[in-house]
Amino acid sequence: MHYAPQIKIPATYMRGGTSKGVFFKLSDLPEAAQQPGVARDQLLLRVIGSPDPYEKQIDGMGAATSSTSKTVILSKSESAEHDVDYLFGQVSIDKPFVDWSGNCGNLSAAVGPFAIANRLVDSARIPENGVAEIRIWQVNIQKTIVSRVPIVNGEVQETGDFELDGVTFPAAEIPVAFMDPADGEGAIFPTGNLIDQLDVPGVGILEATLINAGIPTVFINAADIGYTGAELQDVINGDNKALAMFETIRAYGAVRMGLISDISEAANRQHTPKVAFVGPPVDYVSSSGKNVQAVDIDLLVRALSMGKLHHAMMGTAAVAIAAAAAIEGTLVNLAAGGGKLNAVTFGHPSGSLRVGAEANLIEGRWQIEQAVMSRSARVLMEGFVRVPGDSF
Repeated sequence: MHYAPQIKIPATYMRGGTSKGVFFKLSDLPEAAQQPGVARDQLLLRVIGSPDPYEKQIDGMGAATSSTSKTVILSKSESAEHDVDYLFGQVSIDKPFVDWSGNCGNLSAAVGPFAIANRLVDSARIPENGVAEIRIWQVNIQKTIVSRVPIVNGEVQETGDFELDGVTFPAAEIPVAFMDPADGEGAIFPTGNLIDQLDVPGVGILEATLINAGIPTVFINAADIGYTGAELQDVINGDNKALAMFETIRAYGAVRMGLISDISEAANRQHTPKVAFVGPPVDYVSSSGKNVQAVDIDLLVRALSMGKLHHAMMGTAAVAIAAAAAIEGTLVNLAAGGGKLNAVTFGHPSGSLRVGAEANLIEGRWQIEQAVMSRSARVLMEGFVRVPGDSF
């Protein structure tokens, strides 16, 4: 019997923030995968090693978590106002689909370094020494991201002393600004309310802040579902009943936000919305054994991604946290003590993170000019990824 040989595709394996994924130049993909569609999805599924009923992704580049089952496709921007076009694909671990409905905020930090190293940015915009300001067009959500990448001797500076909770080793700091992070029509609150009453069968009526900034997110109070907000992954991910509850909340939140028309559609939209629970500060021990003191943080946030509690915090959810904290009266703002807040430090399972945003009420609508946070990124491996030639 004849079997198709493997083909090799130029690729780079990168960490960005607390995530990592496989990066491609659009022009390096096989011709059939250079356009959106089945061929592209099948290729990326095979690269990552999905769908995998064992949920290990042993036969691919994924590592069986939402933070590592990721792909990125980059190209020179078609817009004069941007340097690079950034398309993100969240690959399902156990199901045969790629979710294109949102962005990855963590991997956004790796886009600038990749684009510079792969000559997707005009060389005139790269200083010999200093900071290169890379203007990124995020294709999934049609938004601008501005990344400030350190440059030494004309090359991306990857090493440094910036520490990021959730990442073991220090690296160079890359500030990332998410410009106008609300949805395309500026509707930060799809329902028009800062707090909604969300009726969730089997759970009850929950107060919820439904926000679309960075990524659509459903925020609820930890205390309303029997938690403090200081929980680590094992407490949630080892409890199937809890995971089912969160997925039900997420599904009903998605309907209320107008993202889907029926809860049955939520299973095929795993990447968005996110669901997160918040609480006031308390002392706790992070997953690495680090003591996080209540006096050093403004609030606690725990968020689920692709059906599991995230080990740290998704970058796009951090944008949502920053935006919600900046708007007086949301559950996030209230958990942080209320009032006018331009920046907050929140505790997550791996430690803490500071994020900033400034909100303005203009003609009755809340607007966020930008949300800012610092991440880091580095190349883990570069060369070729191989897949069977008949897999897409």
